[in-house]
Amino acid sequence: MGDRTSRLSGEGAPEPDLHRRHGRRLRRPGRAFWLAALVIGGLAVPAAAQNGNGRPNVFFDCSGPRCDSRYYRTEITWVNWVNDKEDSNVHLIMTSQPTGAGGREYLLHFIGAGEETSYDDEHGYRSLPTDTDRETLDGIVHTMGLGLAMFADEAGYRGLVVMSPIDREEAAVARGVVARDEVEDPWNLWVFRIDGEVGIEGETKERRTSLEGGFSASRVTPDWRVRFSGDIENDRLSIELSDGTFEDTRTNWSFDTQVVYALLDHWSVGMDTNTSRNLTYNQDVRVEFSPALEYSVFPYDEATRRSLTFYYTIGPAYRDYAEPTIYGETEETRWEQAMNVRFGQRQRWGNASINLRGSHFLHDFEQRLMSLGGNLSFRVFRGLELEVRGNVSQVNDQIYLAAEEATDEEALLQLQQRATDFDYRMEVGFEFRFGSIFNNVVNNRFRRRRF
Repeated sequence: MGDRTSRLSGEGAPEPDLHRRHGRRLRRPGRAFWLAALVIGGLAVPAAAQNGNGRPNVFFDCSGPRCDSRYYRTEITWVNWVNDKEDSNVHLIMTSQPTGAGGREYLLHFIGAGEETSYDDEHGYRSLPTDTDRETLDGIVHTMGLGLAMFADEAGYRGLVVMSPIDREEAAVARGVVARDEVEDPWNLWVFRIDGEVGIEGETKERRTSLEGGFSASRVTPDWRVRFSGDIENDRLSIELSDGTFEDTRTNWSFDTQVVYALLDHWSVGMDTNTSRNLTYNQDVRVEFSPALEYSVFPYDEATRRSLTFYYTIGPAYRDYAEPTIYGETEETRWEQAMNVRFGQRQRWGNASINLRGSHFLHDFEQRLMSLGGNLSFRVFRGLELEVRGNVSQVNDQIYLAAEEATDEEALLQLQQRATDFDYRMEVGFEFRFGSIFNNVVNNRFRRRRF
């Protein structure tokens, strides 16, 4: 973590533009500096603070850019992040708006809850238009950590934060993950979600209606990650053509489970299952069972900043086809194995990720899929950023294709998958900004954009 600590101590990049809404600027060096060194350089949590009641409960409420709650939870580990504002001691609301220079102003509002309802504080961070994602996120973490440390101090959470930076190994030991026995939780760390949506659109000669619903249940601990999820979608389409009316009604659904266990520091084992119906791929019912093994070259707690993983799966998949396939099958069970290699990096110079995947059926090694994809956002120099995104695949595993060719209408509307030997996508672009970087004025007139 030395690069970020040196930035705060004046040996690297300039300090972030940090201000309080109350009108007084935080002074450096001094109390704010040492708190910042803790937030960015690593946090030591005393044993007395390991109890869930010894740390403030924080509810993060954000809608818009940089709502990367996983990153903030990874970097600030000395509070309890909760999923319901009713369980919080402080409600943290983050909103943002563009600045005159093309950057963005992030406002963090800290509102006390429970016994701290009188607490009300606000801090802000302004990013430059030339900042990378990593620089912006680190600046937000800096500001967020200061605000939470000030709340903890004023609310009486004594001895919570030790005022000295520590190295990554020590921080990993004292990261303060909330365990089941540290807090009274009637839900036993389970989180549930239910959602639904109805859509209607049309014009004189075209009408479309859709009905969607979904749910999920998940539980995350330091050793286990369990998730159950499902969704269903019903689409109805009617288009008047020159030779008649084309109508299509289809219902697709899916139910997925994932169970992951942290086997060793760099190894994980798990199991993925999928039961689904997808008529676009000619599958009336599909049932797949895939045990998996993953190896991470870097420690898992660095995953929000850098990762290199090897992910291997093998297992059977049963398919009941809506129409007979090009091989004359109406149903079949085939074993398949796959290897996925993924590299991701989020640094001050930009972001990069590469994903390589290969899979094949065990009954015929020639029926396989190879794909390579990635993206790169690279700051060549201040003001100039290069962006490259793409994916290319060699396709030879479409055993599900229907023997009857898709109609022209189904092909144009992409309602039926067709045979192909490859697919690709590529985007290359750049962005160059120049001019004043000191225009921090925010003008909200004629706004047409959400927070």
